Amino acid sequence: MSMAPEPHRSPTGPADTLPLRDGMHIPVIGLGVFRSPAGHATQQAVTAALDAGYRHIDTAAVYGNEADVGHGLRESGLDRDQVFITTKLWNADHGYPSTLDAFERSRGLLGVDHIDLYLVHWPVPGTRQETWRAMEHLLETGKARAIGVSNYMAHHLEELLGYAQHLPSVNQFEISPYNYRSRADVIDLSRKNGIQVEAYSPLTKGLKLDDPPLVRIADAHQRSTAQVLIRWALQHELVVLPKSTHANRIAGNADVFDFALTDDEMETLDALDENLVTAWDPTTTP
Repeated sequence: MSMAPEPHRSPTGPADTLPLRDGMHIPVIGLGVFRSPAGHATQQAVTAALDAGYRHIDTAAVYGNEADVGHGLRESGLDRDQVFITTKLWNADHGYPSTLDAFERSRGLLGVDHIDLYLVHWPVPGTRQETWRAMEHLLETGKARAIGVSNYMAHHLEELLGYAQHLPSVNQFEISPYNYRSRADVIDLSRKNGIQVEAYSPLTKGLKLDDPPLVRIADAHQRSTAQVLIRWALQHELVVLPKSTHANRIAGNADVFDFALTDDEMETLDALDENLVTAWDPTTTP
């Protein structure tokens, strides 16, 4: 089994990192590019994020914009090792040889020599163990600096823990105050095994941005409700992946390090749980 992550301190900016196993570190805020259109829109979003101090971009093969993420990275002028790049294996590419082939396609589209974090995008039944062996091979050869999973609920993760030679560094799934307590089992299991939890759709795809309890807390801090949701995630020691293609919103989503939510405010937000799922729901996947 690989090494568990070291203790960490509270982050003070979007490029600050949390430790992963095997000595890797992941920036606490990443730009998500789910449904960012291929071409100029994604390229500009990546450029805006890197200009705003982000050092973490999260894409996936199925998003169809890996090449644009790579373009934005090169246009930024930043050294490759200054930016943490995540991409993901799509469902149709599971299995040992298919996983290796899919990784090489993604690496080629991104135009990079390694991928910082490669995730299994979904717990496809029947092929998970073979797929994970390929993920471990990518880690052992250094092509992927870290490997992990996405949309793995507690029963998927328990299965993986039974055969993994290298545990995942990250488990990425939908988290917001509106489902945090409902997903406590998988959050706790991940943390117990030294797996960093990463939150996608932290802004609920906009569905809850006008929710009165959230608005009251935002008003008390003279912040947007989106900023409060991101700050909430950071105070729960989650890596958080807000998505936008608008430069002003991208910058605003990273401007969350000069205020803090009180314990009472955190409790109020936690109590908003209604098991909200705005994207895929993996809980019923066997």
